[in-house]
Amino acid sequence: MGQMESDTEREVALKNIQKLYRRFASECPSGKLHLHEFRKIFGISRNATEEETAYMETVFRSFDTNKDGQMDFMEFVAAVHLVLRGKLEDKLKWSFKVYDGDGNGCLDRDEVKLVVTIIHRIKTKNQQCVSGNIKDICDRIFEQLDKNNDSQISLEEFMEGAEKDPWVMDQLRLDLVPCDWFIEHQNKPS
Repeated sequence: MGQMESDTEREVALKNIQKLYRRFASECPSGKLHLHEFRKIFGISRNATEEETAYMETVFRSFDTNKDGQMDFMEFVAAVHLVLRGKLEDKLKWSFKVYDGDGNGCLDRDEVKLVVTIIHRIKTKNQQCVSGNIKDICDRIFEQLDKNNDSQISLEEFMEGAEKDPWVMDQLRLDLVPCDWFIEHQNKPS
């Protein structure tokens, strides 16, 4: 009986993937999703602010695993799965990857400050950020997470700190919410 449940779950997942592929193919006939299409999925218009644009470019690059400047279907499926169904642990690992601008596996103050500034501006609808406030947020993040005081935050420190402290989690979490356009297109018959 356990086997039948897992077969059913696989069948449902396969149906969903087939439906997603048909939708992807109709929206991206080239077989590649470009940044402007990705921005559309998340409701970011062409006249978006500089911060929203920078954020979406950073997020797009994090899903573009082969770094070719476009997302193929497999990269797209991974992105959709993470955004809509991903576990907290996976979302935190992905958030860390977005923060880690130079890809060295550790976060320094400049990397944290850049992403916190962008997130803060987006959350406050682009009201002017007070740089002292951002500095205070970054200082508190480092106080909470940098357990070995080496002025860098490792993935382990990032995950542990975010899971333990709701305030830190709120500051670090990169929540993406697909816009109505995406939801409508997911529910359309192929």
